[in-house]
Amino acid sequence: MTDATPVKNPRRHHHWRRDLVELAALFTAVAVADAVANTIAHGPDGPYLLAVSAVVLVATAAFHTWWARRHSHAPPAVPDTGGGPAAATAGRDTSAGTALWRMRTTVRDEPGSLAALCTALAHLHVDILTLQTHPLADGTVDEFLLRAPASLPAAALTREVAAAGGTQTWTERADAHDLVDTPARVLGLATRTALDAAELPLALRQLLGRCTIHSLPAVSPTGRPTGATAPVEGALEEGDTVMRLRDPHGGAITVERPYLPFTPTEFARARALVELDARLGPRIPRSQDVLTLPEGNEITVRRADQGDLEAARAMHDRCSDRTLGLRYHGPVGDAGSYLNHLLSPRFGRTLAVETASGRLVALGHLLWDGDETEVALLVEDDWQRRGIGSELLDRLVGLALEAGCESVYAVTQSSNTGMVAAMRGLNLPLDYQIEEGTLVITARLTGIPARRPRQQRAGRTER
Repeated sequence: MTDATPVKNPRRHHHWRRDLVELAALFTAVAVADAVANTIAHGPDGPYLLAVSAVVLVATAAFHTWWARRHSHAPPAVPDTGGGPAAATAGRDTSAGTALWRMRTTVRDEPGSLAALCTALAHLHVDILTLQTHPLADGTVDEFLLRAPASLPAAALTREVAAAGGTQTWTERADAHDLVDTPARVLGLATRTALDAAELPLALRQLLGRCTIHSLPAVSPTGRPTGATAPVEGALEEGDTVMRLRDPHGGAITVERPYLPFTPTEFARARALVELDARLGPRIPRSQDVLTLPEGNEITVRRADQGDLEAARAMHDRCSDRTLGLRYHGPVGDAGSYLNHLLSPRFGRTLAVETASGRLVALGHLLWDGDETEVALLVEDDWQRRGIGSELLDRLVGLALEAGCESVYAVTQSSNTGMVAAMRGLNLPLDYQIEEGTLVITARLTGIPARRPRQQRAGRTER
């Protein structure tokens, strides 16, 4: 803010010479007016002279008005640069609405490059809402959040930017969530990651936009080394479209974005999130809900992690071969070997159900599978057909909605009527794919509002 100091009006000094000149001019004007009046009043052409004088005065006034408008020093009616809400919409046809765009383009690292780009956007009546710069070795990547007329196509925007010197231009429709400034969004992602280790893959996806994230463990579920590793400081590979980071839990985290190379700034932000996760160590939220089943038994639903490995193995030992076969679609003898992988927060979120005595009787998994999300359930035989599977599935869908997933899918067998009924009980749009007895049911979550827990909707007890 600039401090403005008021300037006092200077004292006006009157000089006697100026007064004499003004008086002389006044007396001269009176004498001339008297002579003209006598001539008109006593002359034979008095009325004609009056008419000519009137025409001359009108013409003089019109000329003076035209001259003042043409050479005025007042600001234009529609300013070129915006100074407020009125200036932002002046001279623009907003009857058709506006649209939000995210745009990234590379410009030369020299004075005037960004100014030329902003001028080109102004010619299209495009507002620049936010701007980030990503310095490179041979240029600068400028990332914009734009508000453009809805009638402006992406191709026209790209052509204008290219004419202004922008190269490798990429555009994508944005929404209201992108209006949050970058520092606030990064701090929010860091907070979520600090509270829950399972948030790291989601935080990376929201930080880097549309990308595919793979967590590669150092040891496979069968106990064999996978050889997955990454440099301590991470690395950018394959034309900067693949980011490889070292997983604090062992193995590597690979982030792929083929349509848009990563910048050094994005790489540094992603690495900072991974380092934060490594320093905080394993952690999950400790909240839990106590529910009352229709027959009166109480169960507790809570988050689970690798600390529940022994209890989960004991539950597997109590499950029948048929139950394990419907869940894992393979040899039931290897079912327990997958538990360490499934309970890891790096690969998703797990919900556990305990009885009043503390015995684990059910597990529900929400697994990050690249761009997709899988849900899986396992309920001990003696606790099936009591609504526990539907309760877990409903909560897993709620977690998927919070994570911004567009869909979830379940892989089961066509004979697993319980899982099919639970998916249908979600009251969501479903897609079915059947191949050689394997059934894949996909529930679309796009446009679905946040879901409350099933107990609150059904009026069941929850503490």
